[in-house]
Amino acid sequence: MRTLLVLACSATMLAACSDKNEAAEDKLERAAETSATVAGPLPAALGLTEAQLLDADLVGADGKDLGDVEQVLRDPENKVDRLLVELDGIGPDRYVHVPITGLKPVVNGNDTDLATPLTKADLAALPEVKLPAT
Repeated sequence: MRTLLVLACSATMLAACSDKNEAAEDKLERAAETSATVAGPLPAALGLTEAQLLDADLVGADGKDLGDVEQVLRDPENKVDRLLVELDGIGPDRYVHVPITGLKPVVNGNDTDLATPLTKADLAALPEVKLPAT
């Protein structure tokens, strides 16, 4: 009985954490979309608009998907200097800042991805960015 109670409490706590994470992710997505709309059709970085950057996947030199761009970030002079990327294939949701330097647009049909010289291990070694609680 005690084990069942502990399992039930654990499941409830995990669900609450998951709901908070999803809410934070939704808030981030809405803010990124609003920023892209405000930025408009002008190139933000790498010859791409902010909306195109947000639609891009981060890929390795081998073309394999490493993560998804979630937010475009700017320095104090309003120049895009990094991207918030959700890493793929590294357990639970994990976000890192990836510098724009070294990224190259790669067109694949109708999609444009961003190729990085960083490896999956390099990305995993970057400091994790915690999404703000909602």
